[in-house]
Amino acid sequence: MSLWSSVQHVLPHHAISRLIGGVANSNFQPLARPLLRWFVNAYNVDLSDALRTSVDQYKSFNDLFTRRLQDNARPLEGDEQTIVSPVDGTLSEFGPIQGDQLMQAKGKHFTLQALLADQALADKYHGGHFATIYLAPYNYHRIHMPSAGKVLSMSLVPGRLFSVNTATAADVNNLFARNERVVTQIAGDTTSYALIAVGALNVGSIETDWHGVVTPGGGRRVKTWNYSEHDPRERGGPWGHFNLGSTVILVWPPDAVELSSSLQVGQTLRLGQRIARWR
Repeated sequence: MSLWSSVQHVLPHHAISRLIGGVANSNFQPLARPLLRWFVNAYNVDLSDALRTSVDQYKSFNDLFTRRLQDNARPLEGDEQTIVSPVDGTLSEFGPIQGDQLMQAKGKHFTLQALLADQALADKYHGGHFATIYLAPYNYHRIHMPSAGKVLSMSLVPGRLFSVNTATAADVNNLFARNERVVTQIAGDTTSYALIAVGALNVGSIETDWHGVVTPGGGRRVKTWNYSEHDPRERGGPWGHFNLGSTVILVWPPDAVELSSSLQVGQTLRLGQRIARWR
């Protein structure tokens, strides 16, 4: 295990994330302005397709991280049966779920029950498929609907806030099932799927379009909201966003989807890019 991964086990994850979140939300221009310019240059952040194309138009880090895109900046590939990437990011892992086991990194797995914190819900996805997409700090941080559907439920699962980068994913067992996360179950035309937004070190909060801020939620128990009157959301429509980057995991039931043959671990994905198709 790397030194950084070892150190993370003893760090006060939530305290650090609250501190970083405060800095990211700061509108104190003598501090924010030079840091924003440094960040955009150091990480080669592309603002050409954002509504505000100049770094000087952003008042804080979070203002930059949650930037909106120009209309048609991310066209949706395929038709309504095509499932698209809900984010800009890197495809960490994907493939069939072996029983209830999902691949975290080479040699490491975690279970559906641990991820979803609900055995009955996990049972629905045994033998299905999954895709894990990592959002780096420089990525566009908004999350969109990978296919049309109606949000049936949302659960806040408390946990730690380990980093979710490649090195930590290779070192820390059950990483995505240990971190704080928001689990949503979404019903499509014929079946349901799950979209999970996983928190991480330095992530100030996770927000959904219909609820607002969900994390940090505090407490040690899973908190669930069930919905009966939500309107269906369009493919590519808003789901929510991270305040700083993290990871999105998609989980589909068995025999529901066919993953795109062009997918490769480590490839860069763009919002709207084809990743699967409903069977």
